[in-house]
Amino acid sequence: MRQGTKFVNRLAQPIKSLAQRFAFMGLLMAAVGMMTLGKVDVLLMDSIRAHVTDTVAPILDALSRPIDSVSKAVDHLRELADLRDENQRLRENQARLLQWQAVARNLEAENRILKGLLNYVPGPEPSFITGRVIADTGGAFAHGLILNAGARDGVVRGQAAITGDGLIGRVAGVGDRSARILLITDLNSRIPVLVGSERTRAILAGNNSDHPRLIHLASGETVSAGDRIITSGHGGAFPPGLPAGLVASVNDGGISVQPFVRRDRLEVVRLLDFGLAGILTLPKLDADPKSNSKAGDHKGARARKP
Repeated sequence: MRQGTKFVNRLAQPIKSLAQRFAFMGLLMAAVGMMTLGKVDVLLMDSIRAHVTDTVAPILDALSRPIDSVSKAVDHLRELADLRDENQRLRENQARLLQWQAVARNLEAENRILKGLLNYVPGPEPSFITGRVIADTGGAFAHGLILNAGARDGVVRGQAAITGDGLIGRVAGVGDRSARILLITDLNSRIPVLVGSERTRAILAGNNSDHPRLIHLASGETVSAGDRIITSGHGGAFPPGLPAGLVASVNDGGISVQPFVRRDRLEVVRLLDFGLAGILTLPKLDADPKSNSKAGDHKGARARKP
């Protein structure tokens, strides 16, 4: 039995060596033959290729399923890890927000009590009109917008123009069907503001660039980059508390401001009417002083008449 096994091994060894020796040559010749056949008979080669593909496709599909399953499992594990980190961040944010909510409620209650003690009279609730920007009249020498709302819609000169992000300017001119908005970046714009938590008074002055400046700060007052800027309400042209921008930089060249609203992204604008006349209107006086004196004399005569 052992001798038969040895004989078979001796006989198979040369055959195996020859097969290994000529396998490469055989595959090369088969490839050359397939290429030649493909050049000679294209239709036949396409048919053979289609049959081979149909035969191999189920095998490739079966082999790809474990790989696809492993890939999906890895993606699922990554998503679980990301969800865990996100869940942790959301818990921290929730705890922080709950803390701020408690502080805000305490301040609201305290503010209500103080208002009651001081007999505080709140300002009027504003009415508003929303219009769409139909033209940008800005250029090198002016920054303005045209809205599709005018006097017939209730637009009045001096109304504050805002978006959801903050103040953009005021109504400078009103027509029957349109209104012109003077932006806070315009050279003619001057707005009293408060800066930072110290509520430093200043004037937000436009300079026909995208970054207006703060001027007329009181001596000794300092501001820092990142300070929030809101309207002060001084002069009666704007209500207090409208957000205008942030201090962008403080250097020898001045204090630059980054507005909350970018002019090139304005599409819809809200006009607020707080009923403030402010510095935008002047009292009407009679042009003829003699008529005023005569009217006064007549009133005095009537008062002296028994």
